[in-house]
Amino acid sequence: MMPRFKLYAPGRWGEKSANDYSYSMVMEVDGRVELSGQGGWRPDTLDFPGDSIPIEAEIDQAFENVAFMLKEVGLGWSHVAHVNSYHTLEPDGTILKATAEMARQFRLRMPNHKPIWTCLGVASLGDPAMRVEIRVTAFRD
Repeated sequence: MMPRFKLYAPGRWGEKSANDYSYSMVMEVDGRVELSGQGGWRPDTLDFPGDSIPIEAEIDQAFENVAFMLKEVGLGWSHVAHVNSYHTLEPDGTILKATAEMARQFRLRMPNHKPIWTCLGVASLGDPAMRVEIRVTAFRD
């Protein structure tokens, strides 16, 4: 019996994740598309910028990485219904800059709808240099 889902590992980061960590970037089942958490890695080097850039720039890159994964399976931001975001705590113990930038990105990238969103502050993420990870659920038309 064939599985009802498809798994994808697009792009260099998808290949790295599949080869190094044995997981896929995207899963689709019955028109529902789930993305693994996307960080603000640089597509050219696959490195995380860490504190070398403002958190807003890292979040922007994470959104670009989500957009890439969506595009690879024929979708865009208009298909996104649900967002989970994870943010390391800022020096003041909050995630206020991060949540403000997330809201700005939502307005920019999804001007015609408002997805549901869960936002969490965490002690650390999968790589010590990561400060943001964004996971989305999208649906085909």
